[in-house]
Amino acid sequence: MLEVHLLTLFPEAVEAYLGASILKRVRQAGLLRVHVLDFRRFAVGKHKQVDDRPYGGGPGMVLRPEPIFDAIEWVETTYGPCQRLLLTPSGTPFRQQHAADLAASAEQGGPAQRLLLLCGRYEGFDERIRQGLEWTEFSLGDFVLCGGELPALAITEAIARLLPGALGHEESAVHESFTDPLLLDHPHYTRPEVFRDMVVPPVLLSGHHAQVDAWRREQARLRTKARRPDLQPHTPADPN
Repeated sequence: MLEVHLLTLFPEAVEAYLGASILKRVRQAGLLRVHVLDFRRFAVGKHKQVDDRPYGGGPGMVLRPEPIFDAIEWVETTYGPCQRLLLTPSGTPFRQQHAADLAASAEQGGPAQRLLLLCGRYEGFDERIRQGLEWTEFSLGDFVLCGGELPALAITEAIARLLPGALGHEESAVHESFTDPLLLDHPHYTRPEVFRDMVVPPVLLSGHHAQVDAWRREQARLRTKARRPDLQPHTPADPN
């Protein structure tokens, strides 16, 4: 079982999604346990302040270190050591292989079975949160959101759906984009056979599994070449 601790200032922003669809089913099956913690509980002063103006001036507010350190120490004292994930635009781009590695680690038990994801807000974190705690830092891409809740949910789902028994068909997590890190998924079709003059490719109706597999591989290659050429291996030019 995978245990996830989400530290956020907006628990209501994540609870609804955690209670729907695959994540709901995985939690009900006992494969995933999620604890959502509002780290404002650990804020300082009578106003429960979690942020403050940046030293040196500038716009916005910065998350203070005290409530975050205290919240993490409480989680790890209560539940045990966690692998800590920091959601930040400066982190390593999250890939399918990261999800697969984290899902595999969760099966093996130990600290990797418990993940702690910190959802930031405002202008960012006090740098001492990075300096004083050990983190794996992840980003969803080269863009900025208002907070880390969406990345935390995306990463949680990406890992949870790879846990054995999470999906209705075990091959669902195998035949899709990025299972091969250099390929996008092939096109998919279902009924009706003809829709608004658009037809299902005949090979998919042939019943010839080898031909279907070959068509899908070629379509995945062509789609990747057209849409994500950056995924294709670079072949050095022939000097001759």
